[in-house]
Amino acid sequence: MRLVTFEHGGSRRLGVRTGDAIVDLSQADASLPTNMRDFLAAGESALSSAKSAADKGEHTIPAADVKICAPINNPEKVVCIGLNYADHAKESGMDVPPEPVVFSKYASCIIDPGDKIVAPSVSNEVDYEVELVVVIGKSGRNISEADALSHVAGYTVGHDVSARDYQLQKPGGQWMMGKTFDTFAPLGPDLVTSDEIADPGNLDIRCILNGETVQESNTCQLIFNVQTLITYLSHVFTLTPGDIIFTGTPSGVGMGRTPQVWLKEGDVVVCEIDGIGRLENPVVSD
Repeated sequence: MRLVTFEHGGSRRLGVRTGDAIVDLSQADASLPTNMRDFLAAGESALSSAKSAADKGEHTIPAADVKICAPINNPEKVVCIGLNYADHAKESGMDVPPEPVVFSKYASCIIDPGDKIVAPSVSNEVDYEVELVVVIGKSGRNISEADALSHVAGYTVGHDVSARDYQLQKPGGQWMMGKTFDTFAPLGPDLVTSDEIADPGNLDIRCILNGETVQESNTCQLIFNVQTLITYLSHVFTLTPGDIIFTGTPSGVGMGRTPQVWLKEGDVVVCEIDGIGRLENPVVSD
């Protein structure tokens, strides 16, 4: 299924995308939660009810008549992985890490597809990063790699916008500060359930800036795959439904180019992952 959070008629609720229409789950089954985090926490019964509603094809709204939102905007955790493609580590002038490099964003930086990325005036080096995002569906701690994918609800497209001067030039390196300005986590449009993705480690991924493809790779190039990341993270903290994991970006970022390319007012950034979706956001200045 392609789960969506959408706004229509003054309210925000959940749906299933079926072609050019959205099945309104709140109309199809009033017992279902109306926000994604609670929906995922409800487990297999909620997913089964949603699938049944989608199969019936009733209570539909034309997709063109709704605003598609980030699939989840209130996760307990926004976990991010740095330097997870070898070619990106090389262009960043850093060694390939022997274990995952982990940092975080705050939920306050999540924005919807189509919303404006605000390039802050305090940064002169705002960069783009397309990423596969994992959405957790089942709680777990000390999860084995063999069991890891059973904890995944699905996948979506993420844009890890980064202020490089904050991230790399501040005292001690301020990765979290450089990554979590307001609007620095566009997300969506759909949450594609894991049963629709045969192999999250074999997905073409790209970023398009003003019509030019600037990043293009495949998730088979991940240094640490989804299973390894879930196992690594869960040995420290419990993963809970709705948690999201940004899995890293491939080469081609603005920082690694000659001359370097920084996001500016008027730019349009498209992040695409085949089989999952297309996320587009314009850039403005504050």
